[in-house]
Amino acid sequence: MEFPSFDHLNVWRACANVRVWILFLLLLLLKSDIACSGSDYLVGLGSYDITGPAADVNMMGYANTGQIASGIHFRLRARAFIVAEPNGNWVVFVNLDACMASQIVKIKVIERLKARYGDLYTEENVAISGIHTHAGPGGYLQYVVYIVTSLGFVHQSFDVIVNGIEKCIIQAHENLRPGSIFINKGELLDGGVNRSPSAYLNNPATERRKYKYNVDTEMTLLKFVDDEWGPVGSFNWFPTHGTSMSRTNSLISGDNKGAAARFMEDWFEQKDYGKTDSVVFEDDVLLRRISNIIPSRHDNHHELLELATSFQSPPGRPVSKTSSVAKRVRSAHRKVDKPRFVSAFCQSNCGDVSPNVLGAFCIDTGLPCDFNHSTCGGKNELCYSRGPGYPDEFESTRIIGERQFRKAVDLFNAADEEIEGGVDFRHAYIDFSQLEVTISDQGYSEVVKTCPAAMGFAFAAGTTDGPGAFDFQQGDDKGNPFWKLVRDMLKTPSKEQTDCQRPKPILLDTGEMKKPYDWAPSILPIQILRIGQLIILSVPGGTILSPSL
Repeated sequence: MEFPSFDHLNVWRACANVRVWILFLLLLLLKSDIACSGSDYLVGLGSYDITGPAADVNMMGYANTGQIASGIHFRLRARAFIVAEPNGNWVVFVNLDACMASQIVKIKVIERLKARYGDLYTEENVAISGIHTHAGPGGYLQYVVYIVTSLGFVHQSFDVIVNGIEKCIIQAHENLRPGSIFINKGELLDGGVNRSPSAYLNNPATERRKYKYNVDTEMTLLKFVDDEWGPVGSFNWFPTHGTSMSRTNSLISGDNKGAAARFMEDWFEQKDYGKTDSVVFEDDVLLRRISNIIPSRHDNHHELLELATSFQSPPGRPVSKTSSVAKRVRSAHRKVDKPRFVSAFCQSNCGDVSPNVLGAFCIDTGLPCDFNHSTCGGKNELCYSRGPGYPDEFESTRIIGERQFRKAVDLFNAADEEIEGGVDFRHAYIDFSQLEVTISDQGYSEVVKTCPAAMGFAFAAGTTDGPGAFDFQQGDDKGNPFWKLVRDMLKTPSKEQTDCQRPKPILLDTGEMKKPYDWAPSILPIQILRIGQLIILSVPGGTILSPSL
């Protein structure tokens, strides 16, 4: 039983209206004075540890009360980039090795940044997103449904994430220097499969014909280049779930995206950057080569550099300098002041994209699961998907991480399209429980309304990445009298809510459950960052990029 991200919150009927809101925000961006090209940027990147409590804390993602942390596979990090116009707007994007972002985390981060920088960083120009790993400590969100399996709020989890985000933004701020940004995109075909192919087939054939595959296969990468030091980092977006590690795993891990980030950063740190011009893979060995996309300095480089160094972060000492131990271990041959390379593998529109690419099989018979309901003899808890390293989930994590890493290296080295233009941002809160949506079909038009969130019986069945318990099934549109009785002990859905959610039978009426406090959000933030022709749309469940309008 997997916790819902944005695409699991049963707000599909609001999609048309959301597009209207997004279009409205984009029009505001277009009307702003950011159309100039050839602008110079100040660019800074940072990274900080957010591993959190490594024992006796429930993990976030699978909603499995028995999945309690008992060690560390590899540590988690927050990674940030800042892009600023020298005398204009600033935007910040933070990628977390965590299941998802949290509004209460962002509120506390903005409070700290405000105390340090005044009004430079606000909720409007700071976007925070998670990679959707299901192997990180839980208990850091503010709604009951997200922390029920961790038995409430876990201050240790919360505090380390807030601290790590603040520190990585400070580091990025301290590293601000004149630089350029390049963008590239390409296809990765073996990074994920559709874990609900039968559901996908319910889409109209006219819509399915628009796409070659039943999952999104595109990776988009940003390459950050310091005018003096050369490349200093990369952020890429690709959709695949952080579920290479199973629901029985008890080791903290960044899963496949966290592994990919480590691979990319280690690859860059270990090579002599600047001597060759491409990457070649031979017998699983990376020949250490590099792109020649290193722009010459801008005419006003010294002026920009002086401006960048004037942005300080009192109180406290700068965090961009590495310790002597770190220099000896990882950076013996680099200059002390050069910022460490930061690479983030961000989550995109992952929806039903699974990294367990071998498919779903019954653990009792070894046969494929039922195609329509993902069950084995009628039982969903026997149906599990398999990663490419099956039965070793650590190997599956490595393989899917390495596939993303290798594609990112290709895109990194070939990136030659420079982003030019101004920097801007828009932010809005949208009540998804009160949206009016116009549905049109072959001349017929109807206005309907969304309703508060609710979890259906199919939700409790989980997915093939992490099946639920008991007798729940995916695709259940009828419900079960026993579980309805159990539901009514918590909250009986109103007739209006039942009619609004039909044909989905309600298992938990989370949108209307308010004791001891809200069980699920109704008002959600929609955030847009613009850097030149690049649009970054951030919502609670992930991030979507558009290289141009």
